[in-house]
Amino acid sequence: MTQSATLTASAWLEKLLSLMGLETRVLAQDLADNHQWLEIDAQPFSPEIGEALLGKEGTTLDSLQFLVNTHFNLDRPEGQEYAYTVELLGFRAQRHRELLTMAETAVAAVRTTGQEYVFGALRAAERRQLHQILSSETELFTFSRGKEPERFLVLSPQAEALPEMS
Repeated sequence: MTQSATLTASAWLEKLLSLMGLETRVLAQDLADNHQWLEIDAQPFSPEIGEALLGKEGTTLDSLQFLVNTHFNLDRPEGQEYAYTVELLGFRAQRHRELLTMAETAVAAVRTTGQEYVFGALRAAERRQLHQILSSETELFTFSRGKEPERFLVLSPQAEALPEMS
């Protein structure tokens, strides 16, 4: 990712937060060629403001992340999109650790029982993260089943016909 794209995404998010009455900095870090971590500096916020910006179970943070990704990928050709992860108060890092633990538990259960494992309710972004985390398990397969809001990630010892992703 170019330095100008880094500054543009962080500056854009800072401007959005400023329009919300929240003056702070957004620190940008490139994670991979087309993936950037944008961390909102919560130091200027009261604990109540930080929690409100997170939202219940990260929903407001998810919305901010969606806006950044939509804005910066709107005119990009498919396959050339950038991924932006917006972090606040360590929420994404903590949730990633929780998803890793969930994945380990599911792998152990499927290997022990030989039966599929159905994860509890997860947001689409978290299902995608688990798909990615579990993609290294060559003998196991992931797919999503059902329609929102009753859509669940499944880890299976065998491939399903026409698996759905997300």
